[in-house]
Amino acid sequence: MKNVIAFFDFDGTITSKDTLFEIIRFQKGPAALYAGMALLSPLLLMFKMKLISNHRMKELVLQFFFRNTSLDVFQQQCNDFCRLRLPALLRPKALNAIAWHQAEGHKIYIVTASAENWVAPWSETLGIPCLGSRLQINDGRVTGLLTGPNCNGNEKVCRIREAVHLTTFETIYAYGDSSGDREMLALAQHKGFRSFE
Repeated sequence: MKNVIAFFDFDGTITSKDTLFEIIRFQKGPAALYAGMALLSPLLLMFKMKLISNHRMKELVLQFFFRNTSLDVFQQQCNDFCRLRLPALLRPKALNAIAWHQAEGHKIYIVTASAENWVAPWSETLGIPCLGSRLQINDGRVTGLLTGPNCNGNEKVCRIREAVHLTTFETIYAYGDSSGDREMLALAQHKGFRSFE
């Protein structure tokens, strides 16, 4: 069937780890990651207590590590991450599922809260578009802020509806691993929750 579409979450679904921390580790080194997370620990505790939103916490982390980084440098390092580090984080069962959908001629999207900068360079090598969080760029530099909402929860559905007309597809698959994927999974007749672990 050609009128079938599949949506894949990225972090924890296709990958075995959260790539936000992995991209920091790759670009800044382990020591900088651990030191930064120690300094941010009071804010992370507030986040765990739901006193800081997911969107704001992500911005605080991105600002701490990447504010004022040249976009050209940042993007090149994201491209290098996809080539050198990301393959070791990919779940084989998820790759098999993607390959099956492709072999069947299904349309596929990656829908992720991670920034498109470090997901799209990988997904595009497979011919798969990426709908992700978007980083604000000012004068050619990363600010650490997001442009638009964090692509999580209901925002995943909003981004999907912007990209495709769901009524043109008879069958929808969706794969996720967390509460942030709940709304996306609700779109699908075939739901894969933590299917690839």
